[in-house]
Amino acid sequence: MAHRARRRHFDDRKLFQASRAGDGRARDALIERYLPLARSLAFRYQRSADHGDDLAQIAALGLVKAIDRWEPDRGLAFSSFAVPTILGELRRYFRDATWFVRPPRDLMELALSVERAREPLGAKIGREPTVDDLAAHLHRTPEQIADAHVAAGSRWAGSLDTPAGPETMTVADSVGGLDDGYAHVEAKATLERLLAVLDQRAREIVQLRFHDDLLQWEIADRLGLSQIQVSRIVRRSLATLSLHAAQA
Repeated sequence: MAHRARRRHFDDRKLFQASRAGDGRARDALIERYLPLARSLAFRYQRSADHGDDLAQIAALGLVKAIDRWEPDRGLAFSSFAVPTILGELRRYFRDATWFVRPPRDLMELALSVERAREPLGAKIGREPTVDDLAAHLHRTPEQIADAHVAAGSRWAGSLDTPAGPETMTVADSVGGLDDGYAHVEAKATLERLLAVLDQRAREIVQLRFHDDLLQWEIADRLGLSQIQVSRIVRRSLATLSLHAAQA
């Protein structure tokens, strides 16, 4: 086993030296050799299938950084150097990029510390750690640990499909529907702006037709025009409005 480790360390050094000399294939070979290690570290942090690809990419980025920073002359095996480098990238990703609502930085850091400490502390004491256990372990007050628990709940948004009541009711069922009033206001403002390009007679006919919902013969009767005149003005007005809307 020791001989195999020495042999691998020697091979890593050769690949690294060739990579530093500009051999892209040697660098690729070193990445390929340790990519399974990076993926296994990413798997440790995976909380759901949705984050799997992102974590694998972050871990691969950490691997590349480790390759670029490794100094084999210091005697440290590449795997021993790569692991903390990759884990550092994963922790930074979780610290900075996975919060649905971002709490203050110190509270964010404490929430991550609590998360990292929970499993090893539970294994040590043989049960799920309490707030007091975590407070003693991390040298914090129980109130600070409680705040960290609340902050940790901000990391991911809950699913709208989560059950929220009797039978098949979900969170989405309790969310208000879309208010189309905003769309009506916006459409009205747009129409008023476009109508300004028409003359007074055309503007009046368009409003009677599409705002008051009058038929063409009713408009003609009200304005003392023929239905054919009204029809022509409506068609010409719609063409003008369409042209200006496309240019807006």
